[in-house]
Amino acid sequence: MDFPRGKVVAVMGGSGSGKTTILRLIGGQLQPNQGQVSIGGEAVDATNLPALYRLRRRMGMLFQHGALFTDMSVFDNVAFPMREHTDLPESLIRDLVLMKLQAVGLRNAAQLKPAEVSGGMARRVALARAIALDPQLIMYDEPFAGLDPISMGVTANLIKKLNDVLGSTSILVSHDVHESFSIADHVYFLSQGKIVAHGTPAEMSASSDPYVKQFVNAEVDGPVPFHYPGKSLADDLGLRTPA
Repeated sequence: MDFPRGKVVAVMGGSGSGKTTILRLIGGQLQPNQGQVSIGGEAVDATNLPALYRLRRRMGMLFQHGALFTDMSVFDNVAFPMREHTDLPESLIRDLVLMKLQAVGLRNAAQLKPAEVSGGMARRVALARAIALDPQLIMYDEPFAGLDPISMGVTANLIKKLNDVLGSTSILVSHDVHESFSIADHVYFLSQGKIVAHGTPAEMSASSDPYVKQFVNAEVDGPVPFHYPGKSLADDLGLRTPA
């Protein structure tokens, strides 16, 4: 899998297909059994913690449920990475935090707690925190989950806009076909830990691959079965006559 600089790349597939595992491998939470993960030519080595922590400073992460510190204000949530990983004076941190919040439309919510803003706004606070250190790589784990249509559109536009402004690489893990296809430059489809198809959103929309067609069109029948594999109901009920 290749994630070019300056592009938004979507990684899609059903539950359990390996999407979040990809993010964990890139972030060094997991060590691959074979092969290698590299960022800008530097290998991600989960066993070399000092090198891994330096590499992580070049990454931003938007967790599926935001993962904001509930006892901190919106301002302090965004300031946290700056205070933790830099020696910047508080006056400069203040200005940078306000700029990040301005970028996501929440500068005037700086002193509120996460519980005092809507779910969509909380996701935007988490996005502001993810870009606090102007990362080269931003990873999004289900950024549209649980959002209303308006918030989904706002979040999708922000992801694309921030990627273009920062010149970073964005990896978008999502089930949402419409929003992901609207901003992605390239799409990978995973199934059972393997790449089954990849290409531009237009190519994937026109794909004749059975798995891609089922996923894109939300079809019930296809390679992904409705029933968990195993014995038939007739077998379980003893209704099948032995040969």
